[in-house]
Order: sequence, then structure tokens, then C-alpha cells
Amino acid sequence: MAFADELQPVAQVGNTTYMSVQDAIDHTSMKNNTVTLLTDTTESVTVTPPKVVRGVTLELNGHALNASNTTAITVPANMQLTITGSGTVAGGDNPAIDCRGALQIQGGNFTSNTTLMRFTETNGTSAKASIFAGTFTAPTLFGMLNDAEHLGYVSIRDGEYHGAIPAGLDTLVLMGGSFSTTENLKPYLADMAGLIPNGDDSMFNISELAISSAYPTVELEQGSTLPRLTNDSLLDLTRTKLNGISDYRLVADAEQLQALNKQIELALQAVAKRKAFDAVSQTVTITATRNAETADGGADPQFRTSGHDEISTHVTVNIKSIVKPEEPDKPNEPGKPAEPKQQPDMPRTGSATQALAVASLLLLVAAAVCAFITNRLWSS
Repeated sequence: MAFADELQPVAQVGNTTYMSVQDAIDHTSMKNNTVTLLTDTTESVTVTPPKVVRGVTLELNGHALNASNTTAITVPANMQLTITGSGTVAGGDNPAIDCRGALQIQGGNFTSNTTLMRFTETNGTSAKASIFAGTFTAPTLFGMLNDAEHLGYVSIRDGEYHGAIPAGLDTLVLMGGSFSTTENLKPYLADMAGLIPNGDDSMFNISELAISSAYPTVELEQGSTLPRLTNDSLLDLTRTKLNGISDYRLVADAEQLQALNKQIELALQAVAKRKAFDAVSQTVTITATRNAETADGGADPQFRTSGHDEISTHVTVNIKSIVKPEEPDKPNEPGKPAEPKQQPDMPRTGSATQALAVASLLLLVAAAVCAFITNRLWSS
């Protein structure tokens, strides 16, 4: 029989139960680093397991962890916390989570009357957080700790969010999720076409990493101004964009782009030489490539990781045919009038010559007859 003043265990590691969540975290091991809540409790905890333990999993198990006099959960630098299961982490008038280390949230309900989660990136530490699921409710959802220079690498992959996201958190990436407040989401969505209403619940959804082309097929007209295309000008020509995932860039296949420019060069030569050019078509693959390092080879703190590698799309550029122009008429030489056209001589055939000879003979005979008759008349 349990008496009213008898304390009950609130957390468990393996088969061992503990009277506080903090005590349970302090007794995790490499073989068993999962702390399971056994009941609702009011306690502010810090993830400080034994030195051999690199990370702790907090299984909410349908219960609530309510903050007592400060942030409900604090994750120090070089520590990792994974939160799973259904249940609640409530900060009350304090944040629900302060994170300087690594955080993964795979479920749960998180609430606060102030900033819900705070992260930090300084010269010595950098928070890395990925949120895969859960419901998050607060006036302000994300913020920076007082000594932070940047937010840290925080990516939202899914979940339901009720509250504002302040502008200026340049290392926050929205890769998915549903949001009730959209006023300040624009800085995190870049050139995305827009948010998608989710039925009648006034929530808005963000799609996963995707590439879209406003003109997946374009035609280049003939002429001396055919453009030689670069990676950026091809993206501009086809209006190919990512949906606001800032740690990726779009790269056109180099060999296909070179082949396209070769065809453009041949078309330009045909225009210059007034020759015909048959229509050609070139398909170029455009891939979303993760920015892993800077130009000098160092890691860039603005770039995050993602599980959406190798996504690509295709655009097709058609070069229209060029017809060989007709040769223009040659003008007359200046100062030299055109020669008048001469009537061609009529040809004389053999029959015509023979007829002329016969006619001449008949005339001679007629003349002789006339002379004979005249002579006789004079004699008479």
C-alpha cells in the first residue's frame, strides 16, 4: 500500500527507476542511454550524462515535463538530445528548450508563454537541431540565446507550428511543416511560389525540396544575337528555381551545356555565312547540389545538411532552323547603260531559198514573153 506522502519514481533507465529526471540522465550508460518518463513531473533538467555517454534519448511516454524555475530542458555544447514519443515539454514562463549542442525532435507537444526554443552559435560552440515531428506553440517559436552570434544550424523538416518566427534568423531552414502564422516566413522561403493552404484549419504547408522550371522548354530564334548560355543564364532563361532551401544551389550538367553552346556557335556561323542550319534540340539536366564548402575549401557555417540529395530536373532548349537566304539581284555597273536587246535574225530554211529562185525564173520568162509580143506588135 502506498501512502499519500510516499514519493513515486518519475523516470526509468533500463530496469532502474529514479526519483527525478535529472538523476536518471546522470545514470545513463553507453548500453542504455534512454530516459523514459513514468509520470508527469515539474523539473528543469540539463543533459549532463556520464562522460562516456555522447547522447541521451528522452522518451516522453505520454507524460509531461514542466519547467520549474528555469528552462525545462538545457542541452550543453557537445551534447546530443533526442526527444521521442507523445507527451509534453512545457516551459511556462520560461523557454521549453535551450540548446548549445545537438537536438533532434521526433515527436511531442512543446509549449511556452515566451520564446519556445533558443539556440546559439558562437566562436566556440554551434547548435545543430533537426525537427522531424511534433506540435510547437508559443508567441515566438525560435530565438537566440543572449550570447549567440547566430542561431546555429536549425532545420525544420516537419511538424505543426503555432506562433511567429522572427525575421533575421539566417541559418534557419524550412524544409517542411505546417504553419499558422505566415507573416515572417518570407525570409525563409526565398523564391518559393507560395504556401499551400491545408484544408479549413488555417494551416499552411511547405513542400519538401523541389526544383521547378517556369519554362522547361524554350526556343532560341535565329539571328546574330543568339546567346551563349552559362549556368546562371540558363537558369534565368528557363526560370528554374529551388523552393527556398538555401543550403543547395542549382548546377547544370557541364557537358550538356557545352554541347548546347556548340550548337549555338554553329548556328551563329550559319547566320554569318548566310547558310542554312537545321533545327536542333538539347536537353540539359539541372541538379540541386549541396553547398558543402567555400571557395577556399573551408566549411561554411551558413550551410546545413539535408536528406534530399541528387534531386534534379530537365530543361530543353530548341534552336530553330535557319533557311539559306536567296541571292540578291546584281545591280548594273554605274555609268554603263544597259545594252538594248537585239531582235534575233529569222532563220532561212532551204525551201524558202528554192521558192525565191523559182519566182525569179518566172519573172525572167514573163519579161521575155512581154518583149516578144511587143516586138511583133511594132512589126504589124
